Amino acid sequence: MNRFALAVSAAIARVTESALGPYQTAVIRIGFSATWLLFLLREFPHRQELYGPDGPWDFDLAQQLIGTNGSFTALIWFGGGIWFETVYVFAVLTAVLLLIGWRTRAMSALFMVGVLSLQNRSIFMGDGGDNVLHLMCVYLVFTRCGQVWSLDERRARLARGAHARGERLAPDRVGPALWSVSGFLLVAVTAAGRLDGDLTVPVILWLSWLAPAVWWIVNRRARTAEPRILLDVIGNVVHNGALLVIMAEACLIYATAGWYKIQGSRWQDGTAVYYPLHLDYFSPWPALADVLSSSGTMVMLITYGTVLVQVAFPFTLFNRRVKNVLLAAMITEHAVIAVVLGLPFFSLAMIAADAVFLPTSFLRRLGDLAARARGRLAGLVRRGDYPVKPPAARTPENPEHAHVGSSA
Repeated sequence: MNRFALAVSAAIARVTESALGPYQTAVIRIGFSATWLLFLLREFPHRQELYGPDGPWDFDLAQQLIGTNGSFTALIWFGGGIWFETVYVFAVLTAVLLLIGWRTRAMSALFMVGVLSLQNRSIFMGDGGDNVLHLMCVYLVFTRCGQVWSLDERRARLARGAHARGERLAPDRVGPALWSVSGFLLVAVTAAGRLDGDLTVPVILWLSWLAPAVWWIVNRRARTAEPRILLDVIGNVVHNGALLVIMAEACLIYATAGWYKIQGSRWQDGTAVYYPLHLDYFSPWPALADVLSSSGTMVMLITYGTVLVQVAFPFTLFNRRVKNVLLAAMITEHAVIAVVLGLPFFSLAMIAADAVFLPTSFLRRLGDLAARARGRLAGLVRRGDYPVKPPAARTPENPEHAHVGSSA
């Protein structure tokens, strides 16, 4: 019983004392924001047909659907092209800022607004990758996804260094300004009745706005450290809970997909992979698809292997070596799907979801490699900006140099 009590107390301490998986949540933040950003940029010429006034799912149909299911989208607040372009640019901007980790607490909530606004406007335009992004953008709001590999982490590191040197820090004016503007807009939108419907998104937005105010009040007014410790514990528990939900969601996606595949006759006889390879819609590289489907044995192995990996993966989480092998197989499979079937954004979304299971040691080495590459690139840029002048040639007009050269 004492061992059990010690194990429980150790688990509680681990969950409450720190925000777990800082590198994993950073990869999720970078992966999903990059996926959404690349999708928006690629579809920029077709944005009006996908989500705007020129699409087959027009504004009236969108209003009727939103009135029925109560989902959130800012695109039905106003009609017309100007408002649509504003929301689209807003989605692009929030994706960029979340990608680089600038004010991640606020940007994660605004990123969610951009994703849901576009996806819920035209729900028939998405695929499985969009569904994953739809869910993960909500979970990201509850995580501390800017602990590493972000501008927030860099700003905090510089602030700690300045504090250690005894330097006086300049007051933060960007944070309060961002909080004030977002609060004004949130109050205005709520008062205008634009957040009527399902309460999930409005509650998340209000909590995301009120949480920094509570932190600021406690840091300025609390006379003891207990209130700050309590808020930090709550933040850690919320972060760790959201991270657990992300992991469970990824396992549920694979388990559901695998068990549904088992029930299909084409997956049972080992020929399911053959058919999408010969659909014109999923054949950007017909020659490559022909090579993969030319061998019946290869088709059968890929078909059965896909089902085996998806069904078995959730059961391998407690065995690190087997889990890493299956994780590498799934990431490779999604990379192949991106190239062979022409589904890059679906594959990027799934790889970003898989990243929550990557080992911390591997992610640290990956970060070190990226830092070295960035340093080398910066060195090349600096040397290009300030080139070293070659020695002057010996000419009669340069007798001093000629003398030095002859004496040498």
